[in-house]
Amino acid sequence: MSDIATLPGLAGSSELPVVPVREILPWAAFAALVGLAAVWFVGAEQGAAAIFDGTTVHEFVHDARHLLGFPCH
Repeated sequence: MSDIATLPGLAGSSELPVVPVREILPWAAFAALVGLAAVWFVGAEQGAAAIFDGTTVHEFVHDARHLLGFPCH
């Protein structure tokens, strides 16, 4: 038999745990910040608002630019 059924709080329970929004909000904000940074580097880096000089970032994310529909040529 599985050991999961013998864990406290899970035996005979089919309900999912409720997580308060105040616990999820910091992680959601962090994920949004990471997502915005990813879109910045894929879509805007090596343009007029570039942070880094050269073409290193552009070449690193070149295929992602085309996959997401950003023009680069």
